[in-house]
Amino acid sequence: MLSRRALMFVAPLSLLAVPLLAQQMPSEAPGKPDPSRVAAGTYALDPQHTLIGWRVDHLGFSDYFGVFGDATGTLTLDPANPAAAKVDVTIPVARVLTASPGLNEHLLRAGKDGGKPDFFGPNPADARFISTKVTPGADGTSATIVGDLTLNGQTHPMTIAARFKGAGTFPGGKPTVGFQGKATISRSQWGISTGVPLVGDAVELDISAPFELQ
Repeated sequence: MLSRRALMFVAPLSLLAVPLLAQQMPSEAPGKPDPSRVAAGTYALDPQHTLIGWRVDHLGFSDYFGVFGDATGTLTLDPANPAAAKVDVTIPVARVLTASPGLNEHLLRAGKDGGKPDFFGPNPADARFISTKVTPGADGTSATIVGDLTLNGQTHPMTIAARFKGAGTFPGGKPTVGFQGKATISRSQWGISTGVPLVGDAVELDISAPFELQ
């Protein structure tokens, strides 16, 4: 316990800290849905705040859903020429996470007797998406992104419906732009067909991705 003399010294310092903290914290969200705030340049994906959610039907009664995190990558963007944008993102499949420990274990389980794993297997290679075409929407805040998704050792096209969420300066950091995206893939196309059709083939992806200007 602090002595009375120590409290007399510490208390004024704590009062001084309050306005300092107030100065550091913005009074409102710095990101705004205003395309005019987007600067041209090369951006790096913020892995700490990027989430790639997935959802798949289970027996027609419920859905399995989980998330991939710690993604890395780049976005090259020029607001004057949005069709020239390029995206290159790498997703560590081994970091897949669900709320069920049993499902987590099954997704990364080795195949029986040296056979093919049911899903990703142990130590799976990272997935990677590289855009090949960007078509801006007429509203100026959406785009269709076509690219190649490499997953489970196979590469096939994937289309993302992207939407601009906001731009601004991250607190204490760099100019940042944020996007949301949705896509649906057939997992069997990438050689992951265990349980189909009892466990759905269609996998819905929900992407939330902020990028920091480099």
